[in-house]
Amino acid sequence: MNRGTMETATFGAGCFWCVEAIFSDLKGVESVKSGYTGGHVKNPSYEAVCTGTTGHAEVCQITYDPQKISYKELLEVFRAIHDPTTLNRQGPDTGTQYRSVIFYHNNKQKEQAEKYKQEPDQSGKFADPIVTEISPFTVFYKAEDYHQDYFDHNKTQHYCTVIIDPKVKKFKKQFKEKLK
Repeated sequence: MNRGTMETATFGAGCFWCVEAIFSDLKGVESVKSGYTGGHVKNPSYEAVCTGTTGHAEVCQITYDPQKISYKELLEVFRAIHDPTTLNRQGPDTGTQYRSVIFYHNNKQKEQAEKYKQEPDQSGKFADPIVTEISPFTVFYKAEDYHQDYFDHNKTQHYCTVIIDPKVKKFKKQFKEKLK
């Protein structure tokens, strides 16, 4: 695979374990790394980010082949896997670190993200306005190793069986034509 054709997307949609489990299954996605961005603390730890005082969000940095999956398609998945109308909360997870956020890497991504936020949701799923933050990407801090591929390594852990597994199953049903 020619690495020169790869692009990067960075999304926060609640717990990064959920986001990573979903985006990893998409055709055209080469890698998904869990980490932190958007804050003011250098080299934050998971424990620090969990306090909600670092300004960072839990995010996934997605490396993808735009010839196989477009940024717009990634945005469609992003919208479908979380509630972009809920401020600083996704399911049982609350705090600014769980905010809905798109960190754009270039002007084209910024334009598409702003359009995504402004266009009405065609599914009618959301009655409230989308509150997704759209911010320029600055620096990505990779999360600790035990957070990487968390769902794959911990499928029987309570959070995985109760929160992540149902999301992954719903996603696979809705986007089956886009799966690896």
